[in-house]
Amino acid sequence: MADAATIRSKAPDGTGFIRAGSGAPVLLIHGVGMDAAIWQPQIAAMQDRFDVIAIDILGHGSSPLPPENARLSDFADQAIRLLDHLGLAHVAVIGHSMGALVAQEIALRAPSRISAIVCLNAVFRRPPELAQAVRERAAALGRPGDPSAIAATIARWFGNPIPPALSDAAATARAALESVDAEGYARTYRLFASADTAHTDHLADLAAPALFMTGSEDRNSTPAMSAAMARLAPAGRCLVLNGEKHMMTIASPQKVTQRIMNFLDEASSASAGAEAGPAFDAMEFRRALGSFLTGVTIVTTIDEAGDARGFTANSFTSVSLDPPLVLVCIAKKALGHQAFSTSRGFAINVLSEAQKAASGVFASKTADKFASVAWQPGQTGNPLIEGSVAVFDCGMEQLVDAGDHSILIGRVHDFSHNGAQPLGYCRGAYVTPGLSQEALAASAPPGTEVGAILEKEGRVLFFETAEGSYQLPAGRGLGAANDARSLRGKLAAKAIDAELGFLYAVWDDATDAARTHVYYRGTVDAPVSGDGQIRFVEIERIAELKIADPAVRSMLARYARERAEDTFGVYVGNEVEGEVRPLARPAPSTPSHSGPIHSGHR
Repeated sequence: MADAATIRSKAPDGTGFIRAGSGAPVLLIHGVGMDAAIWQPQIAAMQDRFDVIAIDILGHGSSPLPPENARLSDFADQAIRLLDHLGLAHVAVIGHSMGALVAQEIALRAPSRISAIVCLNAVFRRPPELAQAVRERAAALGRPGDPSAIAATIARWFGNPIPPALSDAAATARAALESVDAEGYARTYRLFASADTAHTDHLADLAAPALFMTGSEDRNSTPAMSAAMARLAPAGRCLVLNGEKHMMTIASPQKVTQRIMNFLDEASSASAGAEAGPAFDAMEFRRALGSFLTGVTIVTTIDEAGDARGFTANSFTSVSLDPPLVLVCIAKKALGHQAFSTSRGFAINVLSEAQKAASGVFASKTADKFASVAWQPGQTGNPLIEGSVAVFDCGMEQLVDAGDHSILIGRVHDFSHNGAQPLGYCRGAYVTPGLSQEALAASAPPGTEVGAILEKEGRVLFFETAEGSYQLPAGRGLGAANDARSLRGKLAAKAIDAELGFLYAVWDDATDAARTHVYYRGTVDAPVSGDGQIRFVEIERIAELKIADPAVRSMLARYARERAEDTFGVYVGNEVEGEVRPLARPAPSTPSHSGPIHSGHR
């Protein structure tokens, strides 16, 4: 310990805490099964410069039990009461694992009291298999100090066998688990098992500078989780420590604590600069920029050593059709800045809805990002990621210095695209301009007609009836392939391999108010069967067809016009009147590439 005094005390409500040092106040919040003493390495390193307070959360150390059905607000209220007791109006808060969730809850409930937040090994929207494993562990909590449960936890945190270098850290964690109050542990762990989605819709309101730090080998609080939280938080940053696991605070305390103090120093300097400088709110500026709906891309290159490099970006736009130029921006502080700014070219991979996970990985500092995706070299050698909606393989045309970013302008040598649903991003969250097909399948009224305008190489798929009229594929509900009355069932019955994309029209039936019609745009990629009813009609000839339903006929006339202009909207109304709401307005200065360049292909 340093010379500064360390005090073990209790607040009037029974909350146990450790206090040491002097300076800017910092609140430390531990995870499930630990107590305030687990922060001893951080307390020793920080107390010469900070007023460090480490709290025993409810049910741990010397603090009272949480309610039987505890909520994050119970733990946040406990911490706020402690700050009130100590007379601290403004603190930085650091939380580990469960403590990170509590730290977020405090910052969201009392934003004016938080100067900065550090979330270590935090969980966020666990994938189904991981969520199930955590719930099963919560349900199986046994007797106090259960040796088998503790052994399994230690193995999960440190490895099995435990590396010799981590034996002391593992012993410290084991001692804490063996001494924790069994009921307090069980109540808290049950909350921890279900709280990973508690802040999904609120992180965009996290006002304080936020650091989300985890280990590259943490299988429960993954780099993708920290990256996702950092993208949602307006002033968020993600840091992944190579080789570290869940208990990196005691396994590598010097490395972790130094990163924490560096971040707190930066946050403090930024705050001081903001107070002294002109009245320009950078955080609010970032929020305003986030209101612009964009796609999501992964930008890739090969560095001088021959290694693939990549980062996630939504700062992508077209520049010129002749010559074909595009641009993307990269932060000068990004780890890959040197590689991209000196490269001979780069590729822009426009992501599909199915590539959210890849977006998170490439937004993090994970060591081997390309292990999470399938890719192949393009014409220029740049990595092209499989499954992308579009890829643009570029040579470096120009590098432009622009404030804290560099602008990479690329000349497109090759490109491809498909009809998959693109991934969107707005206000810190992933979005899609199309109506969720899953939501439609789950909640649409039984009588809803769902149809599709399916295109293949400039022709639209119809079914010709015995009377010579033409119909679009449609059915009762979206359904499944084994539901013969549904849209998917009707397509499957004719062996049509279709991919539905954006919502195109929604209208109420004029004769039956309870009936709604929903139509999507989509594509047919594979050859269809030899069914005699199937017809592919060129778009410009659709007006010549005999189509019995006047509403469908009107919709197809609009589709032909919008297809020619490449500007689509969504019709909302009834069969008689309604409104076309554009997805995007045409912008001549931002052209859309629709044909091959050199050896490009569709």
